[in-house]
Amino acid sequence: MKKVLAFGTFDRLHRGHIYYLKQAKKYGHLTVLIARDLTVKNVKGHFPENNEQKRLAQVKKLGIADNLILGNYTDKYTVLDYIKPDIICLGYDQKFFIDNLVEELEKRRLYNTEIVRMKEYKGEKEPIK
Repeated sequence: MKKVLAFGTFDRLHRGHIYYLKQAKKYGHLTVLIARDLTVKNVKGHFPENNEQKRLAQVKKLGIADNLILGNYTDKYTVLDYIKPDIICLGYDQKFFIDNLVEELEKRRLYNTEIVRMKEYKGEKEPIK
């Protein structure tokens, strides 16, 4: 079975997140990386509404991912070293930490890792309670 990696903030969990994760799961054994609170603050300029432990618990409760992990504080690409994904699934609008992704894969000799953009969810994106 292929090793699949998906990552994101997953704050205010909504149907678009579920759609993204279900698409990613179709590719194989899914590991989901949840962004750290401090990483979100550094990237988006504000802390997430829900802390990293709550966001991790919410995604776990969905039962889609086979494995959930929190991101690394210093090297955002460290996950590549121990997951060694066959496929990385990106959200349709994912912008952060993808600009150097190909170079980081090459640096880690993960030449065969495929990067796949998931399709956009077209329904309502109201937060799930």
